[in-house]
Amino acid sequence: MTQGKKLDFGGQSIFCGIDVHKKSWSVCLRTADRELQCYTQNPDPELLSDRLNKSYPGASIQLVYEAGFSGYWTQQKLSCRGFDCRIVHASDVPQTDKNRRFKTDPADCRKLAWELSKGSLNFIHIPQPITIENRSLVRSREQLVKDQTRYKNRIHSFLDFMGVAVPENFTKSTHFSRAFLKWLEQLDLPGHSRAALKVKLSMLEAIRGQLLEVNRVLKALAKSDAYQKQMGLLMTIPGIGWLSALIIFTELEDIRRFKNFDHLASYVGFKPDIYASAEKSSVKGITHHCNHLLRETMVECAWMAISKDPALTQSYYQLKGRMHYNKAILRIAKKLLNRVRFVLINEQPYQIETVS
Repeated sequence: MTQGKKLDFGGQSIFCGIDVHKKSWSVCLRTADRELQCYTQNPDPELLSDRLNKSYPGASIQLVYEAGFSGYWTQQKLSCRGFDCRIVHASDVPQTDKNRRFKTDPADCRKLAWELSKGSLNFIHIPQPITIENRSLVRSREQLVKDQTRYKNRIHSFLDFMGVAVPENFTKSTHFSRAFLKWLEQLDLPGHSRAALKVKLSMLEAIRGQLLEVNRVLKALAKSDAYQKQMGLLMTIPGIGWLSALIIFTELEDIRRFKNFDHLASYVGFKPDIYASAEKSSVKGITHHCNHLLRETMVECAWMAISKDPALTQSYYQLKGRMHYNKAILRIAKKLLNRVRFVLINEQPYQIETVS
C-alpha cells in the first residue's frame, strides 16, 4: 500500500463567495474556470477558514461578501487568519434580469464567486477598527437625538389627545425647558393618564442623561491626539463645529481614498438618480444611495455657513433666485464639501473668501 501524497494547491487561486445571513452562510468555491463546491454552514469565520485551509492548503484564496447587517467583523476575523477578504456593496454586483427573478442564497454566493474570479467587483473601503469603534459612538449619539425628538413629539401628541393646551407663555423655543417640564409634572390628569404621561417623561429624562454622557465622551475624543489636528482644520471652515467635524472625520476616515472630488461627492450623496435610455432621459431627484448621516451633516453645516461666509451667502442667494431653496442649499453643501476636501488634503486652515 502506497502512502498518499499530501494536498498542495500552491500557485492556484480559489475564489469564495459568501452569502451572509444571521443563522447560516451559503458558500461557493470556484477556480477561474469551474465551480468546486457550494454548501451551507454555520455563521462562523473560524469554521470557514479551517475548512479552506484543510481542503486547499497552499492556495491563494480570495473571499467576498455583501455589506449588510453584520458589519466588518467577519472580514476582520478572516483577515486575521491570513485570508484576502473583501466586502462589496450589493448594488455594485452586476445583475441580470434572470438573477433578479431567480434569487436564492446558493445563486447569490455563486454570483459573488463568479464576479470575484473575473475581477469585475468594486470593493468598499474597510475602515480601521478604531474608526469603526468611534464611528459607532457618533452614530449612537444620532440615534439618541432621534429618540429624544420622538419622545418630545409623543408628549405633544398626548397633550393634544387629552385636550390639554400649552400655555401661551411657553414658546416653541422654551418647550421642554425646566419650567415646561415642571408644568408637565404638575398637570392634573384623570385616572391613569397621569401615569401614561409620567412614563413618557421618564423615558425623555433617561435619553437626555444618556445624551449628556455620550457628548462628554465625544468631546474628549475630539480633543485626543489622534483627532485634534484634523478637527482644528475642519473647524476653520465656516459652519462646521466640533460635532460636525467629528462626524465628517469619522465617516470619511481618509480623504485620500477618494480618487477625486466627484468620487467624494458621489459617496456623500450629492448626485441625482438618472434613468436614460435611447433618446429618453429623466432625473429622479437626489440619490438614496449615499452616506445619509454625512449628507445631513453637510446640509446642516451649509445652513450655518451661508450666514458666516460672504462668498457662500452670495452664491446661495444667486442660486435661490433660479431654483427652490432646498436645491440651492444642496449646491452650497456640495461647495462646502469641496472646502472640506481642500483643507484635509492640503492640511491648511481655511481662509474665508471675500466678495469683490
